[in-house]
Formats: sequence, C-alpha cells, structure tokens
Amino acid sequence: MLEIKRGKIIEELFAREGIQGFLVETEDGEARCIAYPDLTGTISPGDEVLLNTTAVALQLGSGGYHYVIANLNLTGKDMISGGHIMKMRYTPLQIKTLSVEEEDSPYHRQMAAADSLENIPVLVATLHSMLAPLCLHLKKQGFRLAYVMTDGAALPLVFSQTVAYLKQHDIIAGTVTVGHAFGGDLEAVNIYSGLLAARKVLQADIIIVSMGPGIVGTGTPWGFTGIEQGQILNAVHSLEGIPVAVPRISFADPRPRHRGISHHSLTVLERVCLVEVVVPLPDLPADKMGYILNQLQAHNLMEKHTICLQDNPEILDILRNSGLKHSTMGRGIEQEQEFFLALGAAARAAEKLARKQKLNRIYTV
Repeated sequence: MLEIKRGKIIEELFAREGIQGFLVETEDGEARCIAYPDLTGTISPGDEVLLNTTAVALQLGSGGYHYVIANLNLTGKDMISGGHIMKMRYTPLQIKTLSVEEEDSPYHRQMAAADSLENIPVLVATLHSMLAPLCLHLKKQGFRLAYVMTDGAALPLVFSQTVAYLKQHDIIAGTVTVGHAFGGDLEAVNIYSGLLAARKVLQADIIIVSMGPGIVGTGTPWGFTGIEQGQILNAVHSLEGIPVAVPRISFADPRPRHRGISHHSLTVLERVCLVEVVVPLPDLPADKMGYILNQLQAHNLMEKHTICLQDNPEILDILRNSGLKHSTMGRGIEQEQEFFLALGAAARAAEKLARKQKLNRIYTV
C-alpha cells in the first residue's frame, strides 16, 4: 500500500506559506519532493528524510513529487494550542485542528445559531481548474467570495497554487476546508457547517465549492470523486441556498464519455442530485449546442432542472489577461474554449441570481 524510501535534501526549489519543494537524493537518484512544515517540522538542505514515493513509483499525476513523511534530523515538534478536532484520523499523520464549530472556536455561538444560507447562490464545481475562472469573473463584478474545499482530492489546501494566487490578490475573502481537508482559514467538520461558515463567518455573497487538485476517475459510471457534486447540491438546497451545478463540458477531450457534457455531470444531475438546481450553459455553435441539448433530453434533465443559457464570451479575455496559467487535463484556453465558456456561463448565472435577475431558461429542445 505504501512505498517508503530514505533521502537527503539537496536544495530548496520553492516555498510558500505552509509548503516547501526540494531536490532530494535517493537510492534511485535525484528527485523532487514536497514537505508540509506543519506536519513534518522545518526541513533544510542536508536533512535526512523519510519519503512516501508511492505515487511516483506508480507514475500517477502527483506532479512528479515524493512527499516527506518525517525529518530524521528533527528531535521533536511541539503541538500548538487550541482545538481538538482530528483530521486524517487514525493515520500516522493525524492532525489536530480548531474547527469553526467547536466550543473553543471564537465562532462557536455564531455557528450554533447558523441554519440558513439565506438564498445566496452556491456554485458547485467538480474540477479544481474551475475555481479560478469562476472567481475571476465574479470578483470583477464586485462580489465577496468564499471558497469551500472538500476532501475529494488533495487534502492540504496549501498544495493549491491557484488558491495561493486568489488569496494573494484578494480575489477570495477566505477559505474553508471540510471533512479531512485541512489548512483553510476556517476548518469545518462537514460540508453543511462548511457552507454555513462561508456565509456566516466569511460573509460571502457567493460561495464556490470544489475539491482540491487531483480528481479521481475510473472510467466507470459511479467510480469518480466528482460524484460529490450531487451531494453538495443537495446540501445547498437543504440549507436554503441556490444550488448552481457547474457543468463539465468539452469537445477537445478524446474520451467519448467526456464529450459534450461529461458523463460525470450527467450522472450527478440525473441520479445523485435529488433537488432542482440551476445548470448554466454557454451559447455555442449550433452543432455543439444541439449535441449538449440532446444529451440533456436523453437523460430527462430538461424538466428536472433549470437549464439556462448564459452567454459570457468575455470570460476568455478575462482568463487570458489574468496572469494565471489556465488549463484542464493539460489543455489550455484555446484548446478547451467550450470548457472555459461553460465556466463563464456559470459565473454569469451566479451573478444574476445574486442580483435577483431573471435567468434565460431553456424549456425544451
């Protein structure tokens, strides 16, 4: 289940708050590794470390990094005070967090009384690459945004370069990590309290929810971590928010199951999501638009959900001029225009909902 090797740190490759990257010497030669100082303590060149080398050995999409389990030169690491909610429970790296809900939290009373999202829109996405485009459009419109990261993929929030950029440039007001994800401005036990914390504590006008980097898929109808989208949409409805499903759309992905609206989105909207939600679509050329609408019709989704057309072609220029590199599954803006136009449509729909404006609903094919 786990491959472990010893290594010696050679030099630091990068560092930002909560995360460091190093060049490390192992028995197999030089490699790259990542350390989370909050878990491992301080790491410096010359230190001997234990490495989790499993992902690289399996050639998985972990960015080609080993992960530092422990610094063998460190004599110990003290625990900071405050909080008692454990994440990554019953593993060697279980950590203590101060949960926003617990009695030690300064927000405990606020969270004890929290019960409603007060009819604000919540964009529920499946891929981490969807986060920045949604935020960039909505921040440009003047909204206060909060990001809720689930534990469907990467658990440490600091792994995300996207989140670091969005926070550095004050594009998002704050972050909440839920379940076993950790490292947000606020920690929450589950998605329900995480959503409420984003609204009540961070005072978000619009909430964006997605997993961190590293979605898991198996090519089977049910075996993908993005299936959580349906459960989160249900939670938003239960908490009196407006659930907006961000569709995964592509005409560049070579896999037939992801052509048009991905089977991930179709499965979620047809079988997992139990409530009516808003599903925004971009205005695409007739052949592609027809393909998507036929998919929705075939899965009986035109009547089940609020399917709306929200054209927003300017999203592409916003992304091109943002200073961030935008890609999904290794493909950039020009290759995946429909994917990013769909994000523009979702952001526009959330903007309209926040302003109590009418959506351009499509009723039939």
